[in-house]
Amino acid sequence: MTRLETLELEKRNKVAIIYLNRPPYNPLNQKVFAEMSLLMDQLENDRDVNAIVITGKGDKAFAAGADIKEMAQLTDAEMIKMNKTSRAALTQIQNSAKPVIAALNGLALGGGLELALACDLRICTEHAKMGLPEINLGILPGGGGTQRLQRLIGQAKAKEMLFFGDVINANEAHALGLVSKVVPQEEFMDQVLAWADKLAEKPMLAMRMIKTSVNTGANLDLESALDLETTCFGVAFDSADRKEGMQAFMEKRKPNFTSR
Repeated sequence: MTRLETLELEKRNKVAIIYLNRPPYNPLNQKVFAEMSLLMDQLENDRDVNAIVITGKGDKAFAAGADIKEMAQLTDAEMIKMNKTSRAALTQIQNSAKPVIAALNGLALGGGLELALACDLRICTEHAKMGLPEINLGILPGGGGTQRLQRLIGQAKAKEMLFFGDVINANEAHALGLVSKVVPQEEFMDQVLAWADKLAEKPMLAMRMIKTSVNTGANLDLESALDLETTCFGVAFDSADRKEGMQAFMEKRKPNFTSR
């Protein structure tokens, strides 16, 4: 396992928990994204991990944005390099065969919210706040925010958040569909891990086919997307897990999935 400087990895059951380890605000820099990319590669090939949680150390922030002190010192060429590094890491998260939960334990601003948007599901604490305030720095989100946000909450609301750069609270984020669930602080990680544990019990081949069908299909015309869904269904139907799942259903017992 790669030695980590800005991240911390914990495994429990079949769940991997990645902590952004630069408290209290866990700012994102080139090292964070480089380590995230390496870690996602390792977890993708780890047969003992079926679900992934990404969260921040401490209780103030998931990630309060990019490391502005570092960014301010970068040349244009260095900034483009950082953008490519961050884009690669976020794409790995989005395209992971395994479900990824963003556990927003506080502020999720700028690049922090972009990281959360690359995940499949988002759960936040009651005191969490989020936004894309880049407009106030004279820039725009460069980690997928302008694209992933509108696909999640619709173009009009996305433009509102992007144009004004305002920060919204947990309940507002939930109303927009930006997060799936708002949880009291004292119950937060218990509920996050309950979701992760439940996901980790699912058949991984079918999970991968669902993610492929949803993520890729979103960018296709309807007929092409339906063709993709049919192909993904065929792959899942031909699996040992499908046979086990149907047999267990008929025998009224819990299935023993093997991700094959």
